[in-house]
Amino acid sequence: MGWEIIILMLPKFFDREKELEWLERIYADEGFKLVVLYGRRRVGKTELLKEFLRGKDGIYLLATDESLGENIKSLKEKFAAITHREYFLKLETSSFYDLFKFFSDEVKGERIIVVIDELPYLLSVKKGMLSLFQKIADEILKDSNIMLILCGSAVSIMESDVLGHGTPLYGRNLHYWKLQPFDFKTMLGAFKNIEKCLEAYFVFGGIPYYLKFYNENLGIMENIKINLLTKGRNLYDEPLILLRQEFKESRVYRLILRYISSGYKSIGKLCSACGLDKNNATKYLSTLEELGFVRHIVPLGMKRKGIYEIKDPLFRFWFRFVYPHRDLLELGNTSEVAGKIERDLNSYFGLAFEYVIEEILKTRSMHAFKNFTNVHKWWHKDKEIDLVALNEKSKQILFAECKWQSKVNAERMVKELAEKACYVEWNSGKRKEHYAIFARSFSKRIEEFEGKPVYCIGLRELEREVKKC
Repeated sequence: MGWEIIILMLPKFFDREKELEWLERIYADEGFKLVVLYGRRRVGKTELLKEFLRGKDGIYLLATDESLGENIKSLKEKFAAITHREYFLKLETSSFYDLFKFFSDEVKGERIIVVIDELPYLLSVKKGMLSLFQKIADEILKDSNIMLILCGSAVSIMESDVLGHGTPLYGRNLHYWKLQPFDFKTMLGAFKNIEKCLEAYFVFGGIPYYLKFYNENLGIMENIKINLLTKGRNLYDEPLILLRQEFKESRVYRLILRYISSGYKSIGKLCSACGLDKNNATKYLSTLEELGFVRHIVPLGMKRKGIYEIKDPLFRFWFRFVYPHRDLLELGNTSEVAGKIERDLNSYFGLAFEYVIEEILKTRSMHAFKNFTNVHKWWHKDKEIDLVALNEKSKQILFAECKWQSKVNAERMVKELAEKACYVEWNSGKRKEHYAIFARSFSKRIEEFEGKPVYCIGLRELEREVKKC
């Protein structure tokens, strides 16, 4: 079946111009520099650092949770290799402090980069390790020309224990950057076909590691079967692994995500389904929000009564379609589960398409809608509008519907949209209204409705406008 052939959609290193420019600016500024780079697992931190190190004098140490001794041994080897001084290998010391002292004395004023990746592993094997790095920076490296980069994937640890208030590095002169997944506009630059790009983004999201398993020569269902439904494949257990890495109470977070994906999206319904009180549920949800796994959606015109939705595309897909059928997949019944997914896939893609359009509007990635700065969802009782975007200054409002369908009749859709728009309470009687229909293609397009502008955006127009902007 050709399942062993993996075609990499993205190059090994892709994009990240902003991040590289940031690192290069710091590197160009002489003197000791302390940098913290972090971001969720698989987001591409290591590839970014390797690209940055290319052609420069530096070392890369991947920390482990084996023991402090093993990490010391690895650091000795790295220091010996870059200085060509074998005495580092024979040093009778089990101290990072002593090693950095010898290293700093050896390289003197040379511009050297020292990268320590997966810092949380070091913090787990040696209590007070962060205080030790503070001491190394203050007493040994402050007058050196070394650029020390501390990197980590456990986002909660990096934000609370490394960068948080009251930590040894808090308030110090350091540079930090949280590496984010690719957005849709970035991904589009690597794909030849926008529909393939959208389908890949709907399922795999913008995480570089996930995307490298996507095969553009196969249909989306075949990609799903190979990578997400086949036991032993790289992404089969990925959400579970990531949750275990981030959270001690991973079971509770898994339960919350499972019920959100099943339609229990309000705080009341979630508490009832999960058996949590409101305070505890809110605490867990806030953590998931901070880490980018879920988001809280409040409709335009309301301050509460919002819903929670899984934000990360792979997590959203996995908890919706894979997790409920783990028993079948463990027995190897891949085709049966694939059949269940295929029946609902188009409907699921409809909501995913809406989220992509929302992202495009929020990042102002289309010239026609650049003046709309606030983007919301709206619903009231039995009425719902996919997206509402505002220009507060000029009192302009855009009502948008997103349909993952072909041959859409825009005239009929805009008429329905206009009827619902009357119920949206925002600068009534003083606003200038616009309408937009986003679809795969249209059977009938219109340019205005009752004297108001209408934008019909098919996939071709979407690709052209996003790439141009």
